[in-house]
Amino acid sequence: MTEEEDKGYTVKDRRFLHMSEEEKAALQKEEEARKAAGAEEEAPREEAERGRAASDVPLPEITFSSFLFSLSTSAFVHLGAVADPATGEADRNLPLAKQTIDLLGLLREKTRNNLTKEEEDLFDHLLYDLRMRYIKEAH
Repeated sequence: MTEEEDKGYTVKDRRFLHMSEEEKAALQKEEEARKAAGAEEEAPREEAERGRAASDVPLPEITFSSFLFSLSTSAFVHLGAVADPATGEADRNLPLAKQTIDLLGLLREKTRNNLTKEEEDLFDHLLYDLRMRYIKEAH
């Protein structure tokens, strides 16, 4: 079965019926320019997608514990205890660290008595470590 038979309908472009030859040529040039611009824009995107596909690594399972580790790692980066993965440098940003620690504290209060024993222990230890590190860095 050909592609035309599969569609079941016909589309005819009638834009050119009432145009002069000059208008038709101008419209065709515009369409070619748009296609060329679209190809130029898509080339970097396609290269990025190929690069991502080549370096795809299976991601770890998403659990509440991995979520806690993610937020706490962010706080440690802002405290300067861990190098920023994007820059490779350990810079301190205490207001962001405090905000992340406060967010974790809020989550701890909202999830109290709703976690497993292991999750509670992990959460409490992470919060304690982050708060002590923040106090040490802030003073």
